[in-house]
Amino acid sequence: MIIIELMGGLGNQLQQYALYRKLVSMGKETRLDVSWFTEQDKQDEKLTHRELELTRFDRLIYEVCTPEEKTQLIGSGGLSGKLRRKFLKGSVKWFHESKMYHPEIFNFEDMYVSGYFACEKYYSDILYDLRARIQFPPSGNPLNRKLIQEMKDCQSVSIHIRRGDYLDDVNKGLFGGICTDKYYQSAIKSVLQKYPEAHFYVFSDDTAYAKQSYQGEKYTIIDWNRGKDSFYDMQLMSCCKHNICANSTFSFWGARLNPNENKIMIRPTVHKNTQTFDAPVMFDLWQGWSFIDKDGREWSQA
Repeated sequence: MIIIELMGGLGNQLQQYALYRKLVSMGKETRLDVSWFTEQDKQDEKLTHRELELTRFDRLIYEVCTPEEKTQLIGSGGLSGKLRRKFLKGSVKWFHESKMYHPEIFNFEDMYVSGYFACEKYYSDILYDLRARIQFPPSGNPLNRKLIQEMKDCQSVSIHIRRGDYLDDVNKGLFGGICTDKYYQSAIKSVLQKYPEAHFYVFSDDTAYAKQSYQGEKYTIIDWNRGKDSFYDMQLMSCCKHNICANSTFSFWGARLNPNENKIMIRPTVHKNTQTFDAPVMFDLWQGWSFIDKDGREWSQA
C-alpha cells in the first residue's frame, strides 16, 4: 500500500490528490492520510492555519488510510514510533520529497509518501480525468455566476497576484521578489501580442493593491470572494481562456483546471528563491507552460 500525506493549502492538497489519482490509475493500492489537519501540533503556528478543503468539492472521492495502516509503514506517533524511526530505520518506509520530480514514486509498492508534488509531469496525462472529478459546488453569489458566463464570451485572462503571507517575515525571503511588476508587465504584453482584445481578470489577496495597480477598461478586479469563499477564485480562474499565475499552487490549479485546449499558461521561472531555473528541464516537467523571470525575460517552448 502507498499512503500519501495530505497537508498544506488547497493547491497543495489538489497536487497530493492528483498524485493519488495517478497511482490509483496505475492499479496501485493507494490511500490518503488526512491526520495533518486534525493533529494540530503538525501545523506550524507561524504559518497560515489550513483546513481540509478537498471535502468541499462535489464528487471528489478518495480512500483514507487507517491509523493501523499508517503505523505499519512508519510507526506510531508516540515514543515507540520515534524509537523505531531512530534505531530501526530499515523497518520504516517513509519517502520525503527532496527535488522537483521523483519518477521512482511510480515504482513504490509499500511506502508512506510526504511532499507537495507541484511538478505537473506527475499527473499531466490524467488532467482530463482530474478536471472531471474536481467539481466546484454551485456558488450562492450571483456575481460569480455572471462572471463565468462573461469569461466564456470574451478572450478572458486571469492574473493572480499573491501578496499577503508572502510579504511577512516568515515567507518573504523564500517566496518574495519573484512575481515582480516586470514579471506581470511582460506576461500581459505576451498575451496581448497574440490576443489584442484580451480582457484581464485580476485575483489577489490584496485587492487594494490590485485596484491601484491595474486600472482601466481592460481590467476587472475580483474582490468579493473572501474567507472560505476565496475557494471560488480558483474556479473563476479556470473559466478564463488563459492564465497568468503567481508562484502559487492556487493559481497553478486555476490554469490546470482550465479546459481550453489553446490556452496560454504563464508562470514564474521559479517557485521559491532557493530554486534555479533550468529551462530544458522545466520545459520537460511543465509541458505547455511559458516561463517569465523576475526581470521580465520570457522563455517559451518551441
